[in-house]
Amino acid sequence: MLTGKHLIAGEWLASAQTFQSSPAHGPARTFSAGTPSHVDAACEAAEAAFPDYSALSNADRSAFLNRIADEIEARGAEITEIGTQETGLPAARLEGERGRTVGQLRLFATHILSNGWLDRRHDPALPDRQPAPRPDIKLIQRPVGPVAVFGASNFPLAFSVAGGDTASALAAGCPVVVKGHSAHPGTGEIVAQAIDAAIKASGVPAGTFSLVQGGKREVGEALVQNPFIKAVGFTGSLAGGRALFNLCAARPEPIPFFGELGSVNPMFLLPAALAARGEAIAKGWAGSLTLGAGQFCTNPGIAVVIDGPDADAFVEAAKEAVGAVGPQTMLTDGIAEAFRAGRDRVAKGTGVRSVLTSTCDMRNATPYLFEVSGADWLADHSLAEEVFGPLGLIVRVRHASEMQAIARSLQGQLTCTLHLEPDDMDLARLLMPLLERKAGRILANGFPTGVEVVDAQVHGGPYPASTNFGATSVGTLSIRRWLRPVAYQNMPDALLPSAWSA
Repeated sequence: MLTGKHLIAGEWLASAQTFQSSPAHGPARTFSAGTPSHVDAACEAAEAAFPDYSALSNADRSAFLNRIADEIEARGAEITEIGTQETGLPAARLEGERGRTVGQLRLFATHILSNGWLDRRHDPALPDRQPAPRPDIKLIQRPVGPVAVFGASNFPLAFSVAGGDTASALAAGCPVVVKGHSAHPGTGEIVAQAIDAAIKASGVPAGTFSLVQGGKREVGEALVQNPFIKAVGFTGSLAGGRALFNLCAARPEPIPFFGELGSVNPMFLLPAALAARGEAIAKGWAGSLTLGAGQFCTNPGIAVVIDGPDADAFVEAAKEAVGAVGPQTMLTDGIAEAFRAGRDRVAKGTGVRSVLTSTCDMRNATPYLFEVSGADWLADHSLAEEVFGPLGLIVRVRHASEMQAIARSLQGQLTCTLHLEPDDMDLARLLMPLLERKAGRILANGFPTGVEVVDAQVHGGPYPASTNFGATSVGTLSIRRWLRPVAYQNMPDALLPSAWSA
């Protein structure tokens, strides 16, 4: 049963201030709204829990992650019921996302059983080295301390309370304080109940996890500025993420901010592929572009084609495929409003022509398709900004050199895609060095929606796709965000971290 309260160090606490949820359907519910004092209490508890939690063996921490996954699965029906009400997402999407959430918990649980993730290094002493002896030096990665996580609006499970940021931080040995997203507070609370149950069953310190619900901007600001917080994970808008990033940098002790802020995820359709498979690519693009009402940070919003008859056929096929998609409910009223504003911005862009228009209002979204010349796209930087929703822009370039200019002009992206055939390899070789500097993941003959949770995955990229180009928020490498290397010189074995000899 929902309590409508915050979870702080094992206790469910109410507050005088409340807020109402705004579900897509079903009853609105009342929840306690967080305050800076709740944040302070949660952060203090996390700091108190850190010594014991970070000292757990890999096996004990692995068992704890698996127990969280078990507790989430045990509440599966309850999560799906309230999740569909709050977000408007279909049950199948929520069930799939729940599977992804527990899957990454179990992946991390397995990953940390081996010690490769700790990057242990040892340079033995050389006492007879001339002209001076060399000391014994050992290196191992150590957890940084309590981590703040901001729940995402578009993934109520996989990027929220027990999502990738929380799971990877717990795997690293860091307590977590989550600021839940007000778009799905009931879903967040049930997941927090699962984590609380796992903490109690595993004997983990109560302050290892806390959830503060809702609250005004000052609550988020208090969280990133709390001196006990040593790193922040965030998935959300560029404006919100940049504001929090600046706060982290302005602290007396600056801390790393790992923000995943989205991108337009351009696709480059090379000539032979466009001629051979233009219609099939158009249909696949339509499915990826409109999946989940386009509410994915990997939504492929731009398709770059060389102008000509093959481009004409691609545009017509895309128009037909996208036009067959009906209205979809967006996650929040605010997201729907922002989508309409983005649509209007693109429609007014330099040289932009409408290919497919529709009508959407309230919390519904219908797809839109526009086209523009490469020269006009290059001249209007606003066209390279993300529209969060089912909107596609086709950029018609005159020749391969202009396609390269498009690639060169891109800001940082989560993904870039090449659709190519063997005859396209020469142009692809020219594009690859450009795209490697722009994106964290480069695809061939695919679509970027759907991010596999595996060892080799990178979900991040140069700014503004993310705030740290050397990190990923998906995959086992994401654990490294919450670790820092420590070297031990001539240290007695008895004083080394237990993980050194595990």
